[in-house]
Amino acid sequence: MSRLRNEPGHPGLAGLEEAVFRRIAARTQVSAGSQLRLGAVAAFGAVLLGVASNGVTTPVEASVTLSPFGPSNPLAPSTLLAGPR
Repeated sequence: MSRLRNEPGHPGLAGLEEAVFRRIAARTQVSAGSQLRLGAVAAFGAVLLGVASNGVTTPVEASVTLSPFGPSNPLAPSTLLAGPR
């Protein structure tokens, strides 16, 4: 790193910052109306995708409620070690 510090800078870097700022200034600006329309279309698409993805799923059956101190806990260590009865 110390060797690179002593090297002269690349000549192409001299006007780089000014060139970047000129290109940014030359870009055409997007109007607020078109930004609003694009945002509305994106929001409508997100809602439509959410409704479509939710409507395709099938209802899930209710699972067995697990209670830590109940007698019918299928995941209790004593149940797992004893095996089926």
